[in-house]
Parts: sequence; structure tokens; C-alpha cells
Amino acid sequence: MESIPTWRPQRQNLFDGLVDRGLLPEERLRFILAQDGAPPELTLMQAGIPKHEILRCLTEFYRLPFVEFSENQLPPDDLTAGLDLERLKQRLWFPLSVAGAGADVLLCNPMDGTLDEEIKQTLGVADLKKHCILASDLVRLIQHLQDANPGYPASAGRTRLAQTRNALTRLRTNLAFHRTSLAKGRTGLAMMRTGLSFNAIALAMLQVFGFGYAAIPDSLLLLGGLALAVEGLRWYLPTRKTAREAPAYKPSEPTFGSTFLEMSGQGEKLAFTRKGPVEGAEALRTGWNRLSPVMKRRFLAIDRTDHAEERTILASYRTSMARARTGLAFMRTGIALIGVGMALLRQFPLSQWAVFNMIFILLGSAMALEGFHWYIPGRRAGNEGLRLIRKAHQNQSIWDFMFTLFRDQLSAGELPAALFIKDSHSPGIWGTTGLALERSLIAERRNVKARFRTTLARSRTGMAFIRTGTKIFSVGLGLLVYFGSGNTLWLICYAAMMAAGLICIADGFYWHVPAERIKALFPYCSADMEILFPDYSKPTSSWKKVVFSHHEL
Repeated sequence: MESIPTWRPQRQNLFDGLVDRGLLPEERLRFILAQDGAPPELTLMQAGIPKHEILRCLTEFYRLPFVEFSENQLPPDDLTAGLDLERLKQRLWFPLSVAGAGADVLLCNPMDGTLDEEIKQTLGVADLKKHCILASDLVRLIQHLQDANPGYPASAGRTRLAQTRNALTRLRTNLAFHRTSLAKGRTGLAMMRTGLSFNAIALAMLQVFGFGYAAIPDSLLLLGGLALAVEGLRWYLPTRKTAREAPAYKPSEPTFGSTFLEMSGQGEKLAFTRKGPVEGAEALRTGWNRLSPVMKRRFLAIDRTDHAEERTILASYRTSMARARTGLAFMRTGIALIGVGMALLRQFPLSQWAVFNMIFILLGSAMALEGFHWYIPGRRAGNEGLRLIRKAHQNQSIWDFMFTLFRDQLSAGELPAALFIKDSHSPGIWGTTGLALERSLIAERRNVKARFRTTLARSRTGMAFIRTGTKIFSVGLGLLVYFGSGNTLWLICYAAMMAAGLICIADGFYWHVPAERIKALFPYCSADMEILFPDYSKPTSSWKKVVFSHHEL
């Protein structure tokens, strides 16, 4: 928690009025003033002294009017625009207004003459009209101006959080660009596989039938295959380059408002760090019904930022899985080349085409290794994404959190304080908070859909594993069936390919089946469409569903 600067009077009779009015024994007061740490007014209030009695001591001692913190007590923006608010918190003063050569200021120690000179120089005035204020109230006033809840730094203000969410949105857009590029790369690989298949057929025909009139269509097929392979390679190579440049987002662990996400850096060097936990924030959030509307909106802004971070993490996982699928497509292309090369090499071991057959095998091996290199980080991202989704399903929603606290209220003292509505509050401070809550609920819905998309991506990646395993297994099995098991070395090679294929198929089902099970929990997967009908007087678990049959749409 951000510490409140402590100022203690040199003369210890500031709070003697509490003793005179019989509110506190003198020995207890001296003990409190001798303590280090929290400002004495906070310790006095914890001891049961009403705040208005402490403020009365201030005005009696300094012979100045006091000012108490209020959320609607904000100075003009042009007055504070050039001020270092963090320094004002440390020096414990704040300007209320500046007119001509004079200024109204709040001070925790109006007797500090050196501070007077600093204030005059900072504001460019000659005269000061002083008001006394408690240190805790002054810090809260500056935090309110920074749009941050008590104990939170300025980087947890709503404006900074909104900037963080905008940066996360740009990052997700960048990740979406990379996924689109990877899809183009996979399309190029499909073209390359088609072209290489044409080449393999043409070379096999030339080796079987030799040159002659039949070589003309074989040559055309070979040229067409080369053209397709080159075109596919032209699509793939830019994807390979950009895929390595895709930003990786380091996940953090949100804690429902007691920590917050802080953005630092500029341009492409942005960094996101989870700060906290803030001391006292959990107790502040638990007392939701006692918070002012502004404080509630600040917590909701932190929640929306946490939701934006989760969507970014999931987008990063989906991008890694898209890279893995692209790598698997490259691996399947390489396996096909290896199979063709091995078959031609065994069928025509002493042919003049043996060099080309070996090139097929070497090229296919390089492509398979390249694809496997992309597969490893994608597999890790898929497992981490599944863990995040399962954990997110166990979390309580914002609305259920609020409803539970209100429903399980045991003490009348925990009920919301009376809210005095004035005409100046139009269109309604509660209405603004309600809109903030609505935006937070919509952000939760977007996160549910992001988890659903990540689940579908994991399922697709699992199917890509199965396709790749089937390709490896079928190539090994085909070669074994056609050439038999007479050669021990070749037999070991075929068996290894079949075993690798079975492992890949099993891994694919390991990914696909849990994803299908999770997918069944979402209402977007059936032929009928289900829409939750929100009723904000009840928890979300009690909301009814409206079902539209696909026959009625």
C-alpha cells in the first residue's frame, strides 16, 4: 500500500483538546503520538475518536478553517496540470485555487515557513490563504484527482488503466495479423504439397517408363509441380519470417482488484507488469457496499483491465498453436517427400535418378525437423491455455461477487451509507456506475468467447496432430507392406515411423477430447442457439435462457 507521509507537530498539544473534552486519557494520547508509522489521526480514529473531533482540534490549534476530503472537491484542471502530484503528496500541501497574486492552499503543517516559500514559488503567487487538513485526507484528495482508490498509485487510475487496455487491444490486433499470416502460410504449404506430389508422380513415371513420347506429359506435370511448389514457398517464407516476430505476452495472475496491471515503455517496447498486492485493497474490495460510486468504478476499471489481459494471453496462446499447426503442415509435407524418396530409392537403387531420390529424402527430413521446431512451443501454449481456461471457469463473476456480498450481509453496519442525491448529480452517479458495471459484465462475456475460441484452436491443433500422425504412420505402413521386412535396417526405419505416427495420433486425441468436452459446456456449439436473459436482481446462475431452434431461424 502507498504509505501516507506522517507529519507530527513539534509541540505535542495539537490534540490536547481530546483530553480536555474527556475523549481520551492523557497517557493514551502521549502513547499514540509517540508511535512511528501511521499518521496519528488514523491511530486516533482506530481508537474510537470521531473524525470531527480530530478536525476540531486542528482548527482550534491553528486558528484556521479545516477542509475535509470530499469526492466532489476538485480544483480546476488547468491549476493542477503542471504540478507534480507525487511531490505534493510527499510535501503534504495542495492548491485549491489561484486568483491574481494569491492562492488558497491546503496544508498539514501551516507553521512550516520554508514550505510557504516553496508553495509561493511553485504557484507564482505572493500571498497564501491557508486551510488545515489531515494528512490522510490530503493524500486521498490527491489520489482522487489521480483517479486512483486509496492506497493505489497514479498508475492504477482509470485513465492509465484505459491506456493499458488500449495497448493490449493493439497487441491483440498484432497477434490477429500474425494468425492471418500463418493461415496464408498453411495455404502456401498446401500448394507446395500439391506441387511436390506432381513432381513425385512425374519423376516416378520417368524412372519407370523412361524417355519417349510419354515423357512429354510427365515433363509438363513436373514443370507444373515445380511452379506450384515455388509459389507455395513464396507464400510460406514471409510467414516464417513474421511468425518469429510475433509478440509473446508473459502471463500474470490477477487477484480481483488487490493487484493491478501497469504499463511502461513506448512504441514497440511496451512492458506490462502486475503491481501489488496493495495493502488493504482486499478489505476495501470486500466492503463493496460501503464504497462510493467513484471507488466502485475504479475497481471495475481494474477488473476490465484484468479481463483485457486474459484475452491477450489467450490470443497469444492461439497464435502459438497456429504456429504449431503451420509447423505440422510443413512436417506433413516433409513426411510425404521422405516417403516418396524412400520408395523410389528402394525401387530403383542403382538408377541414375538415385541422387534426386536422396534429395527428396534430405529435403523432406529438413522440412520435418523445421515443422517439429514449431510444434514444441505450440504444444506448451496449448497445455497452458487449457489450464487457464479450466481455472477461469472456477472463478466467480463480478455480478455474483456483488450479489453474494449483498445477500449474505449479516450486519446493518455493512449496508451502504445513505446517498444524498442533488440536481447537480444528473444524469446520476449511480447510473454512471451501472454503466461501468455493464461494461465489466460485457467484458466477462467477451472473455468467455475468447476461452471458447482458444478451446476450438486447441481442438483444431489436436486434429492437426492426428493428421500428421496418420500421415507418418501410413507412409511407414505403406512402405512396409510394399517392400516387406526382408531388410532389417529398413524394417527398423518403417517401425520407427509407424511408432512416431501412433504417438502423434495419441497426442492429438489427448488434445482433442478434452477440448470437445469443454466445448460442450458452451451454448454456441449446438444446432440450437441459447442466449442468457440477464436479470440483474439475481446471480448469473439463476438467469434464464432463451432457446432458438435452428428450424425457427
